[in-house]
Amino acid sequence: MTDSPSPATPTLGAKLAAEGFGTFLLVFGGVGTAVFASNLYTDPSPNAGVYLPVALAFGLTVLVGAYAFGPISGGHFNPAVTLGVAAAGRIPWRDVVPYIITQIVGGAIASTFLVLIGMFGPEGWLAGAQDAGFASNGWDEHSPGGFGLPAAIIIEIILTGVFVLVILGTTHPQRGTKLAGLAIGLSLTLIHLISIPVDNTSVNPARSIAAAIYGGVGPLGQLWVFLVFPIVGALLAGFAYKALFDATQKI
Repeated sequence: MTDSPSPATPTLGAKLAAEGFGTFLLVFGGVGTAVFASNLYTDPSPNAGVYLPVALAFGLTVLVGAYAFGPISGGHFNPAVTLGVAAAGRIPWRDVVPYIITQIVGGAIASTFLVLIGMFGPEGWLAGAQDAGFASNGWDEHSPGGFGLPAAIIIEIILTGVFVLVILGTTHPQRGTKLAGLAIGLSLTLIHLISIPVDNTSVNPARSIAAAIYGGVGPLGQLWVFLVFPIVGALLAGFAYKALFDATQKI
């Protein structure tokens, strides 16, 4: 009797390609919906936003990406998620830097294509979208609801942590569910519904970088918050999940 062959493990190159394409999809779909379908990002008046389509777009892109690319790379599409998953012991730390670089590049390529499309839009459209921040994250004058820096810090830590906990729980090797992609996508939709009015929702440094590079001096100056605090929330969630929920007892 011969042993059945074990499933082939994707190469690091395949994983990075999956992360790059998945992050491209996330930014192109989410930020694209924000700048094309919501006048919040072309006409920055207090009540101009159309939040539900934007929230759904981010959730749907993660849902689709999770099922398309998750079996290859884990479907992170987000440097904070990658760090949180590593903190929980789900991926080796040596893969973290290549994942993050690929995610940032994939997101930046996506926002570059959005700008390219905007160049052929109605007269003044692209300039208006960039003047409004190009769906970048921010606080004070760059917050849709006028929320300040402490609000942005708190909500990014909490919601990124919640997002990582959902991911770790639904994709657990023993306790996970085949509906993990659906749960993750819906949780990201909920996160956006909560926090778009506060800071345009980051919970993802790659998404924040991708928008800010075309959003002007203001969003670039505030970008550090959306790099640091999603990572803080993700690491706290990853270490906490490993300590609280992965402990076992001998029978």
